[in-house]
Amino acid sequence: MMFNRNYKDILFKVFISIFAIIFIALIVFTMCAVMQRGFATLIESLSDKEVQFAIRLTLYTATVSTIICLIFSVPISYGLARYNFGGKKVINSIIQIPNSIPPIASGIALLLLFSTKQMESIVSKLGIDPVFSVKGIILAHFFINTPYMIRILRTTFENINPKLEFVARTLGYSSWGSFFKVTLPIARNGLISGIVITWTNALGEFGTALMLAGAIRMKTETLPAAIFLNLSGGNLDKALSAAIILIIMSIVCLFIFEHLGKGNIKNTK
Repeated sequence: MMFNRNYKDILFKVFISIFAIIFIALIVFTMCAVMQRGFATLIESLSDKEVQFAIRLTLYTATVSTIICLIFSVPISYGLARYNFGGKKVINSIIQIPNSIPPIASGIALLLLFSTKQMESIVSKLGIDPVFSVKGIILAHFFINTPYMIRILRTTFENINPKLEFVARTLGYSSWGSFFKVTLPIARNGLISGIVITWTNALGEFGTALMLAGAIRMKTETLPAAIFLNLSGGNLDKALSAAIILIIMSIVCLFIFEHLGKGNIKNTK
């Protein structure tokens, strides 16, 4: 009886391992294929003005959009985590809509919105016309990535014991004071994790930005756009170089996120 049970346990573990090995092998071989072909021309491509422009624009738009996402996500996620009110589930569902629809569809919707006469008049006066401009890339990133950050930060705030805020208020802190002096410091790792994962998503976001800002060489050409443009033009080496740069950035961010994520679970309780 004991032998049969152990035998079944071993078979179950082997069954799980087979699926894990197949998927991991697919990832490893895919990365190796890109690295093997692209590394040969990577150094040469790094001196190319177009690739340099794409790197700078990618870093700039990802950073600016992540900062804007953070500014909006902190109060929204805190409100959803701490307060109960009518329509809370509806509001949360609306906030997550950008995650539920294809990026290209989101881009078309944004393009239609900002192509109306009313919106064109407003954004022109403000000097922030996003259509076929760098501002459009930032807006696309903000629209797509803010729900991700809200979800991460909401979980972070929910894991923080509200009694800590209550104690701070009994000691004389206001709601603002307890939030900035108690809650935010405890949520530090969660905040950093949200920033890292949002910034990583912004590095590779393409569909929404393509529809709203276009893929114009040396104007709205981020690294994903550079891959698209060079593949379309038959320049595989430059496209692979841009892909490798994105992969390296994403892997570094992944390790940072995994490291901070473990600490976040412990430090927010």
